[in-house]
Amino acid sequence: MSKKNKRQAPRAASVPAARGTEFNPDYSATRRELRRIGILAGIFIVILVVVAIFQNQILALFIK
Repeated sequence: MSKKNKRQAPRAASVPAARGTEFNPDYSATRRELRRIGILAGIFIVILVVVAIFQNQILALFIK
């Protein structure tokens, strides 16, 4: 009989975590940018809705 090759998954290197250090990123700039993007998107949507409602009147101004 032939020998079967038993493959084992490589073990993760166990690195002890440094005590007293935590991963604490600062996302304040990202939140500020996302808030600005959301406000701009809302403004553009409101503009599109207003233009859609009054499109006939707006077109009549330019066609005359």
